[in-house]
Amino acid sequence: MTPIALLSSASRITVKIGSSLLVGKAGVRAAWLASLAADLAALVRDGRQIVLVSSGAVALGRGRAALPASRRLDVKQAAAALGQPLLMRAWSDALSAQGLVAAQLLLTFGDTESRSRWRNARATLEMLLKSGAIPIVNENDSVATQELRYGDNDRLSARVAQMTGADLLVLLSDVDGLFAADPRREPSAPHVPLVDVIDEALLATAGRSAGELGTGGMRTKLEAARIAQRSGCTTLIVNGTADHPLSALSQATIVTAHGSPASAYKAWIAGGLQSAGRLLIDAGAAAALRSGSSLLPSGVRAVEGDFPHGAAVSIIAPDQIEVARGLMRYGSVEARAILGRRASDIAALLGYTRGDELIHRDDLVLR
Repeated sequence: MTPIALLSSASRITVKIGSSLLVGKAGVRAAWLASLAADLAALVRDGRQIVLVSSGAVALGRGRAALPASRRLDVKQAAAALGQPLLMRAWSDALSAQGLVAAQLLLTFGDTESRSRWRNARATLEMLLKSGAIPIVNENDSVATQELRYGDNDRLSARVAQMTGADLLVLLSDVDGLFAADPRREPSAPHVPLVDVIDEALLATAGRSAGELGTGGMRTKLEAARIAQRSGCTTLIVNGTADHPLSALSQATIVTAHGSPASAYKAWIAGGLQSAGRLLIDAGAAAALRSGSSLLPSGVRAVEGDFPHGAAVSIIAPDQIEVARGLMRYGSVEARAILGRRASDIAALLGYTRGDELIHRDDLVLR
């Protein structure tokens, strides 16, 4: 499948934009950004949902105040704080000109590595996408520590693609994808159009070729693509330097997906998470789960264990067999307060609601 065909067939797309593409010597490359916004608007009109992961805050912030020319973490954090409003203003202006609404989401390393925070961030992104907004994600460099940070937005974009169940990740680069060697040093190096397996040998070959403003290189793009690949998400590594980088793309490196986002997510729930507790359900609820329904409070007889919302739990049928496993929308204390009750009673009993289901069918795997 061609890169254009992949864009046309994807339903949810994560696009990562690096500093070297977005920011020039005079600041934001406004004309280029406007052309990208037009490409994004065309995809949205065709029914695609878009999440952007955008670098550029640090690069913009460095020219905003009299910061020292230093790679110290506190200087970089100050630059990020100065530049993030400028970055969001540029995105908001470019997208609003196309009739699109921009939303800002700043993530730290723990937001994708901690299960409960992952669930919260995922819920926010889902609501933004449902509302028709374009989430613009960046690492929260102003508070991230050197030890606990992504380090580059390539990896962050892969985590965001994983979090949102994207079926396509587009990494806009300043080269035409992967080559057998760095084309800036070896112009005759052959282009690699398709990658199915990312191993250490390939990563070593990719090396590092960071741009002047960016922090990533081809190796980090392949490492990000490997994360996406394992999540059932195809990756495009595309040259984004020219105007209309999505609608005009031709040559790119395609990193194939292994499975689908849904199957990868279900596999993670089924085998990758330790059960934090148990829900004992009645026969009617067990039959409903087997037919593809979500788990409602009315079918739960007891809650065992203490756990927060977002935790993985085992679902036990009356014959004491584990019928399913899933991620809780409510914690154990909340679940005990609403078990056996109708979904319409949740808001009155708790004073709020996270939805009608204790476990939504999308977050549930039959055993």
